[in-house]
Amino acid sequence: MIATKTLNNYYWLEEGRRYLATRNLALGERVYGEKLHYVKGVEYRQWDPYRSKLAAAIMKGLADCHLHSGMSVLYLGAASGTTASHVSDIVGEEGNVYCIEFAPRPMRDLINVCEKRPNMHPLLADALRPEAYADKVGKIDFIYQDIAQPEQAKILNENANALKLQKGMHALMAIKAPSIDVSMSTADIFKKELAELKKEFEVESQLVLEPYDKEHLFVSLTKK
Repeated sequence: MIATKTLNNYYWLEEGRRYLATRNLALGERVYGEKLHYVKGVEYRQWDPYRSKLAAAIMKGLADCHLHSGMSVLYLGAASGTTASHVSDIVGEEGNVYCIEFAPRPMRDLINVCEKRPNMHPLLADALRPEAYADKVGKIDFIYQDIAQPEQAKILNENANALKLQKGMHALMAIKAPSIDVSMSTADIFKKELAELKKEFEVESQLVLEPYDKEHLFVSLTKK
């Protein structure tokens, strides 16, 4: 097996077929039953695009996810920690991932993941109220959002302002059309959310996530 590193600190593993993977920060530990691979004594976690919208976006051609070692990331909608754990791998020991989750049940699973990853910090909070956790998070370099709530673009904009995301910094967001308005067409929802995002961000790229996720648009953004 061959491991090829990208500029974003994730890897392509190749052995007959190609796998997306991250170098495991918590050696020997799995988060969601993913396979572990070993190349020249290095342990990698296979990254499933059917379980992670960020992995799906990379598989669909996301050119640059802008995540790097040492970054401080605000993660909105961390759920049980599947994608957040791969972000944890990417930013490494000197980075931090502040995991905002509102629902108590996935928060219990998230805490178990964070206990084995010192760069992950679980916060039971509502992404609609960034002022409630801004002082606990401090300076951030990046925002990742994957939430199942209405007004998703507005939530990202408000978090970017409340946590003082600087001009030129980046955000990634999965827009979930069914969670916003079941009476509108998916295309109209995406158009409305993109218009809201453009109040605070430049839209760098957008990708429909099918076949990995239906009615989801993944957007890469740069703060104005």
